[in-house]
Amino acid sequence: MRQNPKPVVLLLAAAFPGLALAQSVETRLDPVVVTGSRIEHNSFDLPAAVDVVDSSRIGADQARVNASEALASVPGISVQNRQNYAQDLQISSRGFGARSAFGVRGIRLVADGIPASMPDGQGQAASFNLDRAERIEVMRGPMSSVYGNHAGGVIQLFTADGKGAPTVEGGFVAGSYGTWKADVAAQGEAGGLGYVLDASRFATDGYRDHSSAQRDQTSAKLTYAPDEYSRLMFVANGFTQKADDPLGQSWNTFRNNPRGSESVAEQYDTRKTIDHMQGGLSYERRFGDQTVQVSAYAGQRSVIQYQSIPRSAQLITGSTLPNAAVRKHSGGVIDFDRDFSGLASRWIGNFALAGGKLTTTVGFDYEQSTDDRKGYENYLSATVLGVKGALRRNEQDRVASFDQYAQAEWQGERWTFNGGVRHSRVAFKVDDHYIATGNGNDSGSVSYEQTTPMAAVLYKLSPAVNLYFSAARGFETPTLNELFYSGSNGGFSYDLKAATSTHLETGIKAYVGDDSRLDVALFQIKTNDELVVASSSGGRTAYRNAGQTTRRGLEAALDSRWGGGFTSRLVYTGLDARYDEAFTTTVLGVATAVDAGKRLPGVATHTLFGELAWRHAASGFHAAVETIARSKVYVEDSNTQQAAPSYAIANLRVGLDRQLGPLNLRGFIRLDNVFDRQYVGSVVVGDGNGRFYESAPGRNWLFGLSARYAF
Repeated sequence: MRQNPKPVVLLLAAAFPGLALAQSVETRLDPVVVTGSRIEHNSFDLPAAVDVVDSSRIGADQARVNASEALASVPGISVQNRQNYAQDLQISSRGFGARSAFGVRGIRLVADGIPASMPDGQGQAASFNLDRAERIEVMRGPMSSVYGNHAGGVIQLFTADGKGAPTVEGGFVAGSYGTWKADVAAQGEAGGLGYVLDASRFATDGYRDHSSAQRDQTSAKLTYAPDEYSRLMFVANGFTQKADDPLGQSWNTFRNNPRGSESVAEQYDTRKTIDHMQGGLSYERRFGDQTVQVSAYAGQRSVIQYQSIPRSAQLITGSTLPNAAVRKHSGGVIDFDRDFSGLASRWIGNFALAGGKLTTTVGFDYEQSTDDRKGYENYLSATVLGVKGALRRNEQDRVASFDQYAQAEWQGERWTFNGGVRHSRVAFKVDDHYIATGNGNDSGSVSYEQTTPMAAVLYKLSPAVNLYFSAARGFETPTLNELFYSGSNGGFSYDLKAATSTHLETGIKAYVGDDSRLDVALFQIKTNDELVVASSSGGRTAYRNAGQTTRRGLEAALDSRWGGGFTSRLVYTGLDARYDEAFTTTVLGVATAVDAGKRLPGVATHTLFGELAWRHAASGFHAAVETIARSKVYVEDSNTQQAAPSYAIANLRVGLDRQLGPLNLRGFIRLDNVFDRQYVGSVVVGDGNGRFYESAPGRNWLFGLSARYAF
C-alpha cells in the first residue's frame, strides 16, 4: 500500500516539480562508490557527502596533469593550482588543509589502495596519475573519520583494469607558457592477465618568472583472477620532477607584476627535485558471502629543495636572530631520503538480519615511514648563493601508525544505519646525529592515540528522496614539518597536541524528474586544539595549538540532463570558519592578537562552479562553458593583512571525438580565463616574509590531440 506523502515531500515537490516521480535515471546520476563503506555502494543510498569524478570529466579537454583540473566541480573541496610545481597543489576540504604551505595535509589521499598520505598526515597529490584514472571518489564529512589521521575527508583515485583486446594510445597537448605533455599507453588482457601501462612527460616554462618544471610519470597495473572467487592486483608508479620555485608574492609584486617573482627566488635559485617510486600488491578472496582482502606496499622518495632563507639568518655571528635560534638553524637546503611501507587487511561479511541486509567490516592498517634527513646552508660565501654548503642538520625521523577499525551497515527497505569505530596510534621518533656547540640533542619521541566513532542513518522518504544524518569524532596529528621548529628552543616540539573535532552533518539526496539529481549537505564542525602559526621568521615557521574553532557550511550540487544533448552542473559551497577563542600569533615579526570571531585564513566563504555542456552524438563534436567564482580569502589569522580579493572567471572548451573503425581520434581546444582577469589563485598562509599571494594566469590556451587503436 502506498504511504501518504510526508510534508517534506510536498515541500520539495513544490520547489522542484516532478520530484519523487522519477522512474528511471541514468547511471551517471547514481555512481557506485567504495569510499566510506569500503564495499560497492550506490552513492545515492550512502549517508554521506560523496562525489565521483569519472573518466569523462577527468579527461574533459584537459592536460591531465593536476588534480585541480578534475576536482574544480566538487562541492566542499578547494583545489588551487599554485602555478608552482615545487610546492604541489593547495587542497582543502571544509577548510581543513588550507593552512598547508606545501603538499596536502588534513585530507587522506589514496591511489589504487596505496596511500599517497604518509602516517603523519602529509600527502602529495602530484603522484596521482590522471591519464589512466577511471574515477576519483571524494568524501567529506563524518563517515571519512574511519580512515584515520585527518579531519577533512578522503580523496581516492582508481585506475581502470586492463580488459579485452589490446589497445595502444598516444597523446600530445601544448599550450601557453611553453607548456606541453606527451603520453603513451597500452592496455588489454592476455591469458587472463589484465594490464595497463602508461608513461608521460610534462614540461612548462611556467606562468611566473622562475617557475619552469619538468615531470616524468610511469605506471603499471596488472590484474589476474586465479579463479572466480579471487583476484590479484599489482600496481607500480614512478614519479620524477624538477621544478623552480617562484615563491609567494608580496601584494605590491602581485599588483604591479603578477607574472614576476621576488628577487630572492633568483638570488638563491630556489628549486626542488623529487624522485618517487612505489609498488603494491593486493589479494582478494570471496568465501560465499564473506570476503578477505590483504594488501601491502612499499616505496622510496628522495627530495632536495633549495630555499630562499637569507644567509644572515643562518650565520652563527652577525645574525639578527637570537643566538640559540641561529645555532639550531637547520640551513636553507632540505635533503632527505624516505622509505615507506604499509600492510592492510580487512574482512567483510554479509548477513540477513531482521528483514534487511547487514554488512560488517573489520580490519587494520599499519604504515611507517623513515626519513634520513639532512640540512645544509644554501651558500658558500656572501656572493656564492643557492648552492649546498656546510652541514647544519643530520637526523633520522620515523613515523609509524597502527589502526584498527570496525564498521557495520544494516540496510532495510526504508532505513539504513551505519556505525563504525577506529582506534589510531601515531608515533614519532627522532634520532638527532647533529650535535654541536649551541645545538643540543633533539632526539626524542612522542605519540598520539585517538578513538574515532562514527554513526549515520538514512531514511528513504520515497524512491526519489533520501534524507540522512551523521556524526563522528575526528583527529589530526601535527605533521613532521609542523613539529620540526615548534619547540620552545626552536627545535623539535614534543608538546604539540593533536587537534580533535566533532562533526555533524545532515543532508538530502533527491532526483528531480527523470534527468536531474540534487545533493545538499549542511554541516557543523567543532575543533579543539586547532594547529595555527605561532611565529614565522628566519625562513622557519613554528606552530602552536589554539583554542576552539567552528566551521559551519552548506554544500549543494545539481546535475541535469536537458534535451538536445545539453547537460549542466551547478555547485555551491558556503563555509563560515572562525576562531571561537582569542590567541596571539606573530605577523611579519609583530606579536598580534587574534580575536574570537576572526575567520580562518586560506578559506573562502563562498565558492560557485557552473558548467553548461553540449554534445552532438552523431558527430562527436562537443563544447562547454565553465564559470568559477570565489569570495575573498584572508591570508593570516588576525585578518589584518590584505586579503586575496574575490574573483570570477569563465573558461571555454570545444572538442571532437571520432571513431573510424578500430581507430579513435580526439582533439580539443580550451581557453581559460576568457576575460583575462588578474586574480590571486592561491595564498601562502602566515608567510613570515609577507609573500602571501600566488597569482593565477591571465587568458591562456591549451590544445590537444590523441589517438587510440584497438587490435
